[in-house]
This record gives sequence, C-alpha cells and structure tokens, in this order.
Amino acid sequence: MRQWGRVRSALWLAFFGVILWAWWQLFAMSTGMGLDLLGRPNAMAEAMRRMDPRMDMPMPMAEFRPLFAMWALMMAAMMLPTLVPTLRTYDDLIRIADGTRAGWLGVLAGYALVWIGMAALFAGVQQALLFAGVIDMLGIATSRWIGAALLVATGAFQFTRLKAVCHGVCHSPMMYFLGHWWAGGAGGLRMGLGLGAYCAVCCWGFMALGFVGGVMSLAWMGIATLLMIVEKLPQIGHYILKPVGAVLILAGVALAAWPLIAGA
Repeated sequence: MRQWGRVRSALWLAFFGVILWAWWQLFAMSTGMGLDLLGRPNAMAEAMRRMDPRMDMPMPMAEFRPLFAMWALMMAAMMLPTLVPTLRTYDDLIRIADGTRAGWLGVLAGYALVWIGMAALFAGVQQALLFAGVIDMLGIATSRWIGAALLVATGAFQFTRLKAVCHGVCHSPMMYFLGHWWAGGAGGLRMGLGLGAYCAVCCWGFMALGFVGGVMSLAWMGIATLLMIVEKLPQIGHYILKPVGAVLILAGVALAAWPLIAGA
C-alpha cells in the first residue's frame, strides 16, 4: 500500500512538473520575443510584428512546426491544470472501484492527445490567418473588428446549449465515468479521449481569444487558464458561465466602439 502511495505521489509531482516547465518555457519564449507580461511589444517585437510572412527568410511565427510547438506548450500550460479535478475523481475510483494507475495514465494520455490535436488545428488556423492578413506576426488581429467579433462570439457561446452540455461533463467528471466506464489503461485512454473532446468544445473560445491581444500574451494565458479552472470547480462553476459571457460580449462591444468612447 505504501509503495502505491509513492507511485501516486510521483505521478502527481511529474504532472505538476510538466505544467511548471511549460509555463517557464512560455515565459522565456514571450520575453525573448520582446513582449512584456501583458503582451505589449518593444521596438524589436514591433518591427517583427510588421514583417511580411512571405519574405524569403526564416520566420518561425510563419511556419507550421514552430507554431505547433508553441501551441502544444500553451495547451500543456493552460489545459493540464483544468484536468486536476478529473484526475482526482479517477483517483477516488482507484480506491473504491476497479480504477487502476494505468487507467489514470490513460485518462491523462487521452486528454493530452485531444489537446495536441487542437494545438495542430490552432497552429494551422494561425498560419492561414497570418497569410490572409487577418493577424500579424505576433498573432494579433489586424483590425479591432476582428477582435471584437471574437469576443462577442466567445461570449455568446457561453449562453448556448452546446456549452452547457460540454461544461456539464467537464464540471462533473464522476457522472461521465459512471456512464462511460472502461477499465484498464486502454479504457482510461478511451475515456480521456472522450473527456478531452468535450473539454475542447467547451473551451475553444478562450483559446481563440489569443488572437485578440496576441497569442504570446502571458496575461491572456493566465486569465484564460484561471477562467477555465474556475468553470470546472464544483461549487461555483455553473454560476460563472453566463456572467463571463456577458463580460466578453460587453468587452467586444466596447472594443468595436472604442474610437467613439475615446473621443467622448
């Protein structure tokens, strides 16, 4: 029993170690690009922001592989913390049901695979938007109307039935496990893929909001991560969906009307 407790502790330490490592890598990457904590560029980053992605020179922010690596790091830093309640729930099932440590790892692996796939999707979208002139080299929308539309769309999604259904699964993983239980490592992988799919639909909007102020903004990453964690808290998760949606919609309207507000 003591040996299994040590294995459990080691796995949890490794899990949180990966999260801390991912955040450190993002911090080094962001500051190395000349951005402050809010994502504001210095002179060097401002010059890079205005570069043409079609120029004949190496530009990591215009190439799929570096973008994919960047998004994969963001997924690890931002989404793994939101999995903690689910993994703790599976931990309980190891003690009271036929859950196993292999199943725990399977859940984690399945969830990670979904978000690695999402990283590839967002990297492809960012590259396409960049070459279409919709965003710049720092991943910032080139028009306030685009940013406003993203804010309003993400806010409106908070009020939809689809958001409610997917959030219900993320918010109550025990119900998902009871209704879709598969034993062993392969079963855990299968359940992790299902949970990851629900989570991806639930949280896509918060990830897309990176294009409003820049995908390398540490402030956006931190706020989005906090919101997604709070949404999954059993005590208050259900109560913040619509208020967050209303705030995002208002922020989108304010951004669209900013010239009028600033000139008032």
